[in-house]
Amino acid sequence: MALRWKRRSPRVDDPDDEGSDLTLRWSGQISLTRRILAVNIVALLLLAGGFFYLDSFRTRLIDNRVAQALREARLIGEAITAGGTRRRDEMVVRLADDSGLRVRMYDAGGKLLADSRALGVHNFQLTDPDKDPWGQDVARFLDATVDTVVGAPRQPLYRERRNGAQWPDAKAAREGKIIAATVWRAPDRTYVITAASPIGDDGVVLTSVNARDITQTVRVERFRLAVLLLVVTLVSVLLSLFLARTIVRPLRRLARAAVRVRLGRAREVVVPRLPSRRDELGLLARALSDMSLALRARIDATEAFAADVTHELKNPLASLRSAVDGLGRVTDPALQASLLAIVRDDVRRLDRLITDISEASRLDAQLSRATFEPIDVAAMLEGLLGQREERGHERGVRIRFDRAGDGPFTVLGEGARLERVFENLLDNAVSFSPDGGLVSVAAAREHDELVVRVEDEGAGVPEDARESIFRRFQSIRPETEAFGQHSGLGLAIARTIVEGHQGEIVAESREDRLVGARFVIRLPLAPSRLGA
Repeated sequence: MALRWKRRSPRVDDPDDEGSDLTLRWSGQISLTRRILAVNIVALLLLAGGFFYLDSFRTRLIDNRVAQALREARLIGEAITAGGTRRRDEMVVRLADDSGLRVRMYDAGGKLLADSRALGVHNFQLTDPDKDPWGQDVARFLDATVDTVVGAPRQPLYRERRNGAQWPDAKAAREGKIIAATVWRAPDRTYVITAASPIGDDGVVLTSVNARDITQTVRVERFRLAVLLLVVTLVSVLLSLFLARTIVRPLRRLARAAVRVRLGRAREVVVPRLPSRRDELGLLARALSDMSLALRARIDATEAFAADVTHELKNPLASLRSAVDGLGRVTDPALQASLLAIVRDDVRRLDRLITDISEASRLDAQLSRATFEPIDVAAMLEGLLGQREERGHERGVRIRFDRAGDGPFTVLGEGARLERVFENLLDNAVSFSPDGGLVSVAAAREHDELVVRVEDEGAGVPEDARESIFRRFQSIRPETEAFGQHSGLGLAIARTIVEGHQGEIVAESREDRLVGARFVIRLPLAPSRLGA
């Protein structure tokens, strides 16, 4: 059940290779091609069971001919008895000629009294198998083989007897006064049926017929079944190979691509999407392709995040190292106090950076494991604004909340994460607003979405920066704000949380003012509330 791997150089002319240096070789025990063939062959073996049916068909034919022979023997015996002895030979010839049987009469001692063949009726002739063409030899060989496989009974070999007492059916007819019949096997494997009927004073009439038509009928039916089985087998094998090709080949392509993704041999691993396939394999291919693209994007984001973290940590570390080095050389108390203030600022900055970086790095994983509950966003915003009112207005900046409609405005989400989003947006709006400015927060329902808008009266967001501000460590701060007060991760964290709730967040300019920024959050309403 193991997979074996073979290294080789990539082939340019192999469309399934796609630049890989690994070829997947499946062991025969798990090959889908062989399994498909095996399943279809098993079905064909059931069809081959028709040969057993032919044996029962042949048995019914023999039974019918035996019953016919018994009736004919009885009728011939009655006719001979009614005709008397004077016209015995004439009667035997006529009956043999009309019935197609060999008719023989024996007295009580088994002496032959009359024989239709001796009287010139040659309607009972056995074939010498040594003089038959080779085709008949093949047919007899197949008969013997099939009879052995199906376990057919073997009849006794037909041989001529000089005395009528040596025929078992004649003996039974004479002694038991009954009509008896026996089935024999001719040298050419056809059937000979003899039947005997009592006549006169302990006499017996014996009829014989070579039922060659039974063997011919069975052989014809067997040939037709064999031809049908051969055609069905050929078609089944071709269809199995076609089905295996349409299933196994795409699976091998996907397996090769998955192995290349796992080993990371190439920077850009292309997982085939199989656009022409509209079945489950096509869905699987496109799902794997999307998964590999998402994985690649996640890896790229992780690498970029690591590079950004390194860069952002270097700035406060360089400033901290410079201040610490200066403390060892400076003796002026005022300069020392200034350097200590720089050290404290850099330490706080590092602590803020590390905290935000830790939260940003764990956010995706935490959101994927979070259990979402119904959250009334309007009530959440009222609570957050109430807490800010209790703390007092920073720089006199007021916050107004407008609720459009009766609500409620319920979404499925994690309350603490959504609070973090709105806190970040409110902090940004307040920090960008002028002294005594107004921050407007509005919540409204639009179709099946909840839309929250946060507007300020600040300088606004340049049009070319409305997307970049959501990237990590990207920030456009007011010129009056001290450097290093923010990590540049707030909006990035906000977008990650919103997208984790199947929503979106964008930055816009306000249409009602020449300056100011507007952040719009769209979240899907809880399903149970869509028709409210």
